[in-house]
Amino acid sequence: MATGRTHRPATRSRGIPEATVARLPLYLRALTALSERSVPTVSSEELAAAAGVNSAKLRKDFSYLGSYGTRGVGYDVEYLVYQISRELGLTQDWPVVIVGIGNLGAALANYGGFASRGFRVAALIDADPAMAGRPVAGMPVQHTDELEKIISDNGVSIGVIATPAGAAQPVCDRLVAAGVTSILNFAPTVLSVPEGVDVRKVDLSIELQILAFHEQRKAGEEHAAGGAVPPAVRTADGERKGPDGDVPAVMPA
Repeated sequence: MATGRTHRPATRSRGIPEATVARLPLYLRALTALSERSVPTVSSEELAAAAGVNSAKLRKDFSYLGSYGTRGVGYDVEYLVYQISRELGLTQDWPVVIVGIGNLGAALANYGGFASRGFRVAALIDADPAMAGRPVAGMPVQHTDELEKIISDNGVSIGVIATPAGAAQPVCDRLVAAGVTSILNFAPTVLSVPEGVDVRKVDLSIELQILAFHEQRKAGEEHAAGGAVPPAVRTADGERKGPDGDVPAVMPA
């Protein structure tokens, strides 16, 4: 079976936009659900709704893959599953190492969806000597002293960083120096990498902050619709200020 070190997806060479690439996993997830229900075909409208995009955008995305569907019939579900999986490189074997086996790293190691999507966890690595040899998700944790050898022996090109922020950049540097060219970063810090190395950052706190923004906006709209005045905020010196922080909530007469 091919490995990630010698075969890479064709998306860049075929000129597929990054925005389209980011939506392909959404289509694949929806199509996989249809396939599991033995649905043979799906319309662009149905698939777009399941993936959370509009149908015009979906048809444009699929045109980059050379899939245009059949008028009056729709798209063949199984063929699209194969086509998108191939485009994303999921028909290959991608060995992955997870560095940092704390609570998050252990949770990632126990995630059952990697294998079915073309990813094989080749090794779990941690800097704590007490963790060495301890089984997590049925695999023994290995010490970071072995990192370069593990990457070389397993042909790893994808690394997952789940370390504390302070350790993330040194770990990243070692991964890149050892030949890793794609990194999924869960550490709460921005990584610096050379050209040719791809980094995807997952920051749960940022996602929660974005949700908090939307919740605040919805609350403000509800207040406006009901004619209510948003509550005032009391500062450290006891001064009452409005929701914008610098205007009194109730102006003096």
